[in-house]
Amino acid sequence: MQLSYKQPVKVFSVLVMILLSAIFLFGCAERPVVSKAGELVVDVIDVGQGDAILIRTNGETVLVDSGDVPARDKLVAYIKKQGIQELDKVIITHPHADHLGGMKAVFDNFPVKQTYDSGQTTTTSLYRQYLTTIKKKKIPFAVMTGGDKIELGGGAVLQILSPPKPLLEGKAALNNNSIVAKLIYGNFSMLLTGDAEQEAEAVMVNEFSGQLKSTVLKSGHHGSNTSSSEDFLAKVAPEAAVISAGEGNEYHHPHPSTLKKYQAMKIKIYRTDKDGTVEIRTDGQGYSISKERN
Repeated sequence: MQLSYKQPVKVFSVLVMILLSAIFLFGCAERPVVSKAGELVVDVIDVGQGDAILIRTNGETVLVDSGDVPARDKLVAYIKKQGIQELDKVIITHPHADHLGGMKAVFDNFPVKQTYDSGQTTTTSLYRQYLTTIKKKKIPFAVMTGGDKIELGGGAVLQILSPPKPLLEGKAALNNNSIVAKLIYGNFSMLLTGDAEQEAEAVMVNEFSGQLKSTVLKSGHHGSNTSSSEDFLAKVAPEAAVISAGEGNEYHHPHPSTLKKYQAMKIKIYRTDKDGTVEIRTDGQGYSISKERN
């Protein structure tokens, strides 16, 4: 009698394939979604009316602002979805709720190695909560002003262009004293402006005229007509602008006059209220921009 081994061999092969697939999928589930070797990734996260920007280099993960309180769960979920377990640096451009509101949730969900802000204080409960949290968790803290620099690892750097020293005064002081940082990686650059308005832009044009040129602009103050002055835009001369604003927001951001300026300069416009989260990837030479919604 002759025995057949074909069926057992087939079953064994299928089982091996299933096992290998399971191991592969498990590995993918645990592996952080990081940039490829030599690649920098910037996500302008859709947090509604607010700012939250995630930067990933080969060396570090950095969060700039955290949106408003209602978006905190969405922000935390987004960061976790990328496989990120800790944040090397957290930067708060200024202490308005739509930039600071999700910070406690961030601190509660991720170990943070270092925080930075502009030194501009306020009396709100959110700001007091922020100070209490970093003190309680013993998170190192530093104040940034124009001329400072933050190394991000992997060859990436943040060049701080604002706030000035001493800080600007006036009713728009919180916005105008936002941290403005130029992210530089090879030949690529992106200007992160917080809510800096035209007064702050004028100071930067005067003090950092030769350093403002950037590949991509994160629009100041959600595309408001109080930012993106013509002189400032002429110095930045971006190829693309990303506006972080909430769909149907009560402030009517971005303002039509700002959009017209961008269009006149042939600046490609991306908007989180229409496009969802906007992602920029660069190898330091070329770059690509993709959006969540088409």
